[in-house]
Amino acid sequence: MKVFRLILLLVHVGIFFLLVGVLLNAYIPPKVFPWLNLLSLGFPILITGYVLITLFWIFSWKKRAFVFLFLGLLFFNSTMRWINYSPETNEIADLKIISFNANNGAFGEHNVESFINNQKADVVLLQEVGNYKKYNFDGLQRAPKSPIISLFTKHKIINQIELINSDYEYNNAYATQTDIEIKGKIYRFINVYLQPFKFEKSMVKMDGNNEKDEEKLKNIIKRLIPTFKMHQDQIVPIKKAVENSPYPVILTGDFNSVPNSYEYYHLVEGLQDVFLKVGSGSATSFHDYKFPIRIDYIFTSESIKPVSYKVDRSVKISDHYPVISTFKLQ
Repeated sequence: MKVFRLILLLVHVGIFFLLVGVLLNAYIPPKVFPWLNLLSLGFPILITGYVLITLFWIFSWKKRAFVFLFLGLLFFNSTMRWINYSPETNEIADLKIISFNANNGAFGEHNVESFINNQKADVVLLQEVGNYKKYNFDGLQRAPKSPIISLFTKHKIINQIELINSDYEYNNAYATQTDIEIKGKIYRFINVYLQPFKFEKSMVKMDGNNEKDEEKLKNIIKRLIPTFKMHQDQIVPIKKAVENSPYPVILTGDFNSVPNSYEYYHLVEGLQDVFLKVGSGSATSFHDYKFPIRIDYIFTSESIKPVSYKVDRSVKISDHYPVISTFKLQ
């Protein structure tokens, strides 16, 4: 039993240092050391293991349980970015937005259209929009640029520019900045689709064959590491658009990055993660794999007050769930 506990202690300490490595994504960019960003993908597994072993020490009446409980507080906010609880508010919202990766309409453009029309949103930001010409959203006009990501709104569009376009060096990443007048005040909406990893299920599903699985893992890493480095460049114009904005900002989209990643830490800087403020339950938004993956976000300036945040799991009209949020404008 002593040997087992010693091994378990070493595993626990090892998991702790791996979790600390995840936190270092706030400071160390992928081009310097991309493996830390790789750790962020495994955060749900790491923190689950850490909690389970801590519980084992508690039930075993070991003093070390208090040490690990105290150290575990370092990862509290990191965990809340995946699973959170917020009490309900009585605030009345006056702005409703939807951010949604439509997967190019693979589940049917009519399903996307029907869902959006039923939501009665003020602003809809789509990624992988597909054939937008097939969409007829009631009362919403479409902003003029970018076929991969599109913005639709019932309010007056003042201006729109492209921050990232695949014609540039960013390959398959896109981002637009749209200024919209709502109730006499201008808000800046930034719609983001960072470089995708372009995985298919067959590429990540292990077969039980050691040689084949090892080769698959190598191929996965070969795709992940270069994409992390591309993301580092892609977030630069987005951050500049946020920092230089004379208007309150709403930053949304498919970041193709999980919480606690380098991309997350640097894009949320100066903004608030709406899920952390008013979200409850799991923030997982990509459901195509049997693994918790949150890659769709809504961030806003502090002057915009969140009222609700929901990942709508009642519909499967894409490999992503729609993210819906409401706000009280100040």
